[in-house]
Amino acid sequence: MKLLPAIDLIGGRCVRLSQGDFARETSYSDDPAEALADFARGGADEAHLVDLDGARAGEPRQHDLLARLARATGLTLQVAGGFRTGEQVAAVFAAGVARVVVGSLALTDPPAFAAMLDRFGPDKMVLALDVRMDGGRAMVATHGWKVGSGRTLGDVLRDFAGVKHLLVTDIARDGMMTGPNVALMTTILADFPQVALQASGGVSGLADLEILNRSGAARAIVGKAIWERRFTVAEGVTHAGG
Repeated sequence: MKLLPAIDLIGGRCVRLSQGDFARETSYSDDPAEALADFARGGADEAHLVDLDGARAGEPRQHDLLARLARATGLTLQVAGGFRTGEQVAAVFAAGVARVVVGSLALTDPPAFAAMLDRFGPDKMVLALDVRMDGGRAMVATHGWKVGSGRTLGDVLRDFAGVKHLLVTDIARDGMMTGPNVALMTTILADFPQVALQASGGVSGLADLEILNRSGAARAIVGKAIWERRFTVAEGVTHAGG
């Protein structure tokens, strides 16, 4: 399993939100390029970047910053935040980003996301499904986690047989450092063994990474635990197993 240190960006600043709530923002750094350099020095070879301004606006808002970061770093960058059109995705690929994460569009306009999969290929596109647990069912939310889709994760994923990379966030655990939802990740991999699962939400310590690694997840996205110095990137890379 690979560790993906995460940077959430608002106005060029590195921040973290608790449970996706913009009113619960913590600012950590004004220098995302240096943060990426720190990740690389710790042994990470990938990073996950989220344009929170874009996520809130429904269209990318920090393209120039993402392009500068892609040029400046040797890390493989995966980016998210408001991508709705093939042209937006093509532009960020041209800037040097390796993978683009799409979430809400897959719920609101499935043919548009399917077209992106066909155009750019499953290695370059990541389907992000953010879920709230309801009676044991993983219910998918959209639009910055504010709107319920009324659909389960399994229902949505079955619509996109060509998906390779799947990013799943348990909203209740995101930014809370209460431990990952390992049962959810294990169930997903049992039902959809073909996906390369990216687990997000709740990691608080090195033991959580070891558990996720044993669950079969391909990547663990970790933000707050790294920014709050619960462990170093180097320690995380070692305990993630990749």
